[in-house]
Amino acid sequence: MKVILKDNIVRVGVKGDLVDVKPGYFRNYLNPQGLAVEATKKNMAELEEMQAQLKAEEAENRKEAEELKEKIEAITITQRVNVGEDGKLFGSVTNKDIAEALAEQGIEIDRKRIENVEKIDGAGEFELNVRLYPEINANLKVEVVAEVQ
Repeated sequence: MKVILKDNIVRVGVKGDLVDVKPGYFRNYLNPQGLAVEATKKNMAELEEMQAQLKAEEAENRKEAEELKEKIEAITITQRVNVGEDGKLFGSVTNKDIAEALAEQGIEIDRKRIENVEKIDGAGEFELNVRLYPEINANLKVEVVAEVQ
């Protein structure tokens, strides 16, 4: 089923794209969430009008994402965690913890955009991927400091 996306959707497409999705996905998720509309003649005409506006928005969003990438790659986040005698973490460092630490630095990022957090398994330095925009990713340095109980 052909649909027009009204928002960026990971692994599907970006706002304004004409994509082919399964009818159930459209009916049960995309349409109720207001993320896509069916590709009718009327909607296709509106899409053509919207394309020019989307190109200007995309250029601005790319510029903002590049600036944010530079900010993120310039900092190192330090997380203090409790560890046992063998160096294993009590609990874990989550993408929510990283997002909160970034917010303290003045950078607001949705926690779902932070990847590779599961690789943090002890004290040390780690590099996480932050998806900012399609084809624009930032490498975030995270230093995990152990506090022995």
